[in-house]
Amino acid sequence: MNERKPNAKALLPILVFLVLYLGCGIYFEYINPTEGQMGFYVISVVVAFSAALIIAFIQNRSLSFDEKIHLCAKGIGDDNIVIMLFIFLMAGAFSGLASAAGGASSTANLMLNLIPGQMAVPGLFVIACLISMSMGTSVGTITVLVPIAAEIVKHTGLSMPLVVGTVVGGSMFGDNLSVISDTTIAATRTQGVEMRDKFRVNIKVALPAALITTVVLVFYAFSHPATKLASYPFNIWLALPYFVVLALALIGLNVFIVLGIGIILFFMIGGAAGTVTFASAFSAMGNGTSNMFETMIVTILVASISALMAEYGGFAYILAFIRKHARTKKGGMLGICALTGLMDLATANNTVAIVIAAPIAKEIGEEYKIEPKSVASLLDTASCIMQGIIPYGAQLLVAATMAGISSITVIPFLFYPFLLFVFVLISILLNRS
Repeated sequence: MNERKPNAKALLPILVFLVLYLGCGIYFEYINPTEGQMGFYVISVVVAFSAALIIAFIQNRSLSFDEKIHLCAKGIGDDNIVIMLFIFLMAGAFSGLASAAGGASSTANLMLNLIPGQMAVPGLFVIACLISMSMGTSVGTITVLVPIAAEIVKHTGLSMPLVVGTVVGGSMFGDNLSVISDTTIAATRTQGVEMRDKFRVNIKVALPAALITTVVLVFYAFSHPATKLASYPFNIWLALPYFVVLALALIGLNVFIVLGIGIILFFMIGGAAGTVTFASAFSAMGNGTSNMFETMIVTILVASISALMAEYGGFAYILAFIRKHARTKKGGMLGICALTGLMDLATANNTVAIVIAAPIAKEIGEEYKIEPKSVASLLDTASCIMQGIIPYGAQLLVAATMAGISSITVIPFLFYPFLLFVFVLISILLNRS
């Protein structure tokens, strides 16, 4: 437990980050937008956090520069941070190879060929849930499914915002639960818990929300004319590695082994199918790991900033604030959700939000005797709820852009994220442990 004197000024680095990143994002997204450019990606999150780290180093002159470097090194060198960085690398290699081999498109097309036309909308939701759990990425799932969903809408007259919202909701389900999702990796490693333990806590709120969403969409399907779906080409062997990875993850196998097996399977099957060569496979894995570099750098920067803020009394200030307004375990759990949601609202990135909130959430958990697996679940779930509904987040922006509609129009049809929010609140209010 951090017993340092509470110091609100120690939180200045985060304020600087929020003003710089959120301020520029709002300006370039809504005030002075550029065609084809997402406003919240004009200013790199790495640059914004670098500025915040500089502010953290300038603060507290009672510590020398070398002492501050030592604190940063301790923060970065934490066992869970190091494991998280290694998992990010493997997850990137897996994602890059799977995409190059054609696994994602084959998996989506296979499932689309299995659903009846009447169930097109609820079927898309279930498919998005399963693919995002297998791929570990909501944006990747959206990229694969939204073009197909848009094509279905053009030939059926279904509501485009509804169908897009259905895909986004299913994508957030898997992003929240997948053991190879960067949000799951960040939430579990920062709290020092096993992914399967966090999954067991998470599924208790995610599954009911998903089931009710499916029921709502089934009622919608029966109230509209049957849809005639096209026949989509697929290779069942290219879909197989995803199902193997999903099954191995669900039985609780070590994530390094799961990702390793997935990489080997895609390497062998993709090679046999002729979708990748020896050279292109390694190139794809390299591209996949490169795509993780920004997330890894952000993790390193936030670990450094967090270590300095904790030393200066910033975490003690937040804990004192929560003690004042939340005197029970339930209050502590609500505090974790609120903190994570606000960080995601500000950063428009659920992984970054988790990495920022995690060290504070860990201390809240210790203070209010909240199990680490529950803390990890709250971090991941709260960030995914917020990320799934903000109109300037990558998920809604990418989906809306691909469908040719405004991201705002999708929000009323995000049934799953809103239901997940309700079930999280219920689980907290009914908590008796």
